[in-house]
Amino acid sequence: MNDLFEILGPPSTKGTFDKDMFIYIERKTSSSRITKLGKKDLLINDVLIVELNSRGILESKILLNKKDINSLEFLDSKTTFDYTKKSFVYKFLGTIKQKINDPLGKRRLKKN
Repeated sequence: MNDLFEILGPPSTKGTFDKDMFIYIERKTSSSRITKLGKKDLLINDVLIVELNSRGILESKILLNKKDINSLEFLDSKTTFDYTKKSFVYKFLGTIKQKINDPLGKRRLKKN
């Protein structure tokens, strides 16, 4: 791991769930021209993903260039929430609603 930091420097970011995953990002753009109204061209967009094992030895590496990144597909599905009457969230929110509507609990006493 020390050799990796010595050669490549500190990573651009680290893995969120995997502490031994380091991500290096290299991005270079061209200088803008007057005819393009300040829009810059992307020359280099490389991403290096390095995974180390628990001993700090290289386990895998993936190098993605501009063409690879453009060909990545993303899922269109979305996560849905199901708040049924049996769920914890539904019960919790119902309790909060009841306490807001009747903070002293007087309505509940009248029902009994």
